[in-house]
Amino acid sequence: MANATTTARPTTLRRVRTVPVLRSRFRRSREGFAAYWFVLPIIVVFIVLYLVPMAQSLYWSFTSYDGYTTPKFTGLQNYARIFSDPSMLSALGFTLGYAIATTVFVTLFAIPLAMVLNRRFVGRAFVRSVFFFPAVPSVALLGLVWTFILSPLGSGVINSVIGKLGVPPVPWLSDETLAQLSVILVAVWAQTGWHAMLYLAYLQSLPSDIFEAAAIDGANRWQQFRSLTLPLLTPAITVSQLLLLTGGLKVYDLPFTLTHGGPGFATRTLTQAIIENGIAQSDIGKASALSVLFLVAVGLIIAGQLVISRRLEERYS
Repeated sequence: MANATTTARPTTLRRVRTVPVLRSRFRRSREGFAAYWFVLPIIVVFIVLYLVPMAQSLYWSFTSYDGYTTPKFTGLQNYARIFSDPSMLSALGFTLGYAIATTVFVTLFAIPLAMVLNRRFVGRAFVRSVFFFPAVPSVALLGLVWTFILSPLGSGVINSVIGKLGVPPVPWLSDETLAQLSVILVAVWAQTGWHAMLYLAYLQSLPSDIFEAAAIDGANRWQQFRSLTLPLLTPAITVSQLLLLTGGLKVYDLPFTLTHGGPGFATRTLTQAIIENGIAQSDIGKASALSVLFLVAVGLIIAGQLVISRRLEERYS
């Protein structure tokens, strides 16, 4: 009897201990299943709005298709047409130049501006809002406003001012080089304030004791900026430059509202070329091929930028 009782007790204890374990596992599995239900709409939207259009564009890029008739397979003919079209190469060159120039100049101006706005002075909140204001209106609206400011006619705002000084009207938007520079300068002006606020948020999160210790050790402001501020701002620089590069590569609204892609094809972007070929000219095959090339180019540029930024973060972290 003693042996039977002794044998029964461990079995009962094991059963009692197993029940809470099973309940806990069931609860975790049920919570995990509920989490999948929350993620499912995002997956469906991603498939419907991204993967399916990408697959269609890839298929259409190998066909002659106008959106109405049946697509006819043409192989790599659309890609050959793109690389032999001077307007496409011009759009590619301006888009890359715009993206790189805006990224470099906005970074160069935004970091010092953020450091100035991080100091205490009278009216600091008002000054911050003034620099942030260009990020509030739409870029298309800013482009229309700057169209009147940079008008190549004598009635333009800038030309009216310099005309009173005896300077003849400057063809800001009618000369190819000046038009490209004007678009880039307006873009830098519009984005510097927003990215300065981004850097300002990172600056306010930095510990002040390390700067005080550096000042006690005799480091001047330039040495503190070079050895402390800039390395600590590396994560912010990564985020800012990623946003600037992606925004610059897919830009459409600002150059279009300022110059409509002109004069000639001087300020035509890849996004404008895709829209014009696909919608205005009903050449969906060529537009799809250009979209595929654009996607590959953007992916390579962003991947390279992320690799470089990650190495810089590892070096200065």
